[in-house]
Amino acid sequence: MSTTRATPAAAPPTGSGGRSAGPGDPDPHRWRNRLYRFDLRYTPYLLVAPFFLLFLVFGVFPIIFNGVVALRHWRLDDATLTGWAGLANFEKLLTDDDFWNALYNTFGIFLLSTVPQLTLALVIASVLNRRLRAQTWWRVGVLLPYVTPITASTLVFAAVFARDTGVANWVLSVLHIGGAEPIDWRSAKWSSWLVLATMVNWKWIGYNALLYLAAMQSIPKDIYEAAAVDGAGVWRQLWRITVPMIRPVVIFTVVLSTIGGLQLFTEPMLLEQNAQAARGGANGEWQTIAQLIYKVGWKDLNLGYAAAMSWALFLIIVVVAAVNALITNRLGGGKR
Repeated sequence: MSTTRATPAAAPPTGSGGRSAGPGDPDPHRWRNRLYRFDLRYTPYLLVAPFFLLFLVFGVFPIIFNGVVALRHWRLDDATLTGWAGLANFEKLLTDDDFWNALYNTFGIFLLSTVPQLTLALVIASVLNRRLRAQTWWRVGVLLPYVTPITASTLVFAAVFARDTGVANWVLSVLHIGGAEPIDWRSAKWSSWLVLATMVNWKWIGYNALLYLAAMQSIPKDIYEAAAVDGAGVWRQLWRITVPMIRPVVIFTVVLSTIGGLQLFTEPMLLEQNAQAARGGANGEWQTIAQLIYKVGWKDLNLGYAAAMSWALFLIIVVVAAVNALITNRLGGGKR
């Protein structure tokens, strides 16, 4: 005679306090799943939202407002001169000798600073990528100019390149370079450009070198060993192996240097003895576009024309940065 053992019924879910959960009680697992889905879908957007809100307030709005001002007559010294100007401010740029002089100075200083800056940064990064004694100290040392306040370093360089008491003229006289008279570094375009390029290179070479060094750390050492076996020297390895393999970082630094070089403002302002004038020398020898925008907007009080210059500079930077990135990408791809 077989017997059947009764299976105990499953205990009903209990709610808080140990009582049985009724049909109207919330399911804790369901709410937990909802919170998990909410966290998975929306939390990343909440975390990045503050950046975009700040960018809208302090980035997008000023750009749009500046564009509106560029299309209007807006002078702070003449309240009656107002109203819609259309493209009149931009048309004025085409015949403005001060604008073309500032543009010429800006590109001259940009070329003297950017090309040596990135080239020396590559060479320094290649040296630091090898086994050296006190390697960490060397890497920290190349970054010291970058962390130095730009105002302090610019004032030091202004004293170094002083006409009568500067160290630069003293070194040239010791080496018997130049004429009998000391060089007035602020009196000519070539000399003032050289001073400003020296300031920019001194500050940014180490920063770019560390960017290149970080990218070089990801290149397998086997590639260099194979190249050395094939007879490739150090210089050939740098330009045929290293530069093509860190091409994205090279393009990044080219674009970054283009933006910074064409917006040069602090160094030329502090090089001038009367910085508030923003003239860039007695005859505008080193006046940059950024200086001219400051002078027109806040010294001449012509905000409409200054806004038009700002938009012209913005378009120039976009075009030059795109061309530089394209050329760098082509050259880097051709060396693979």
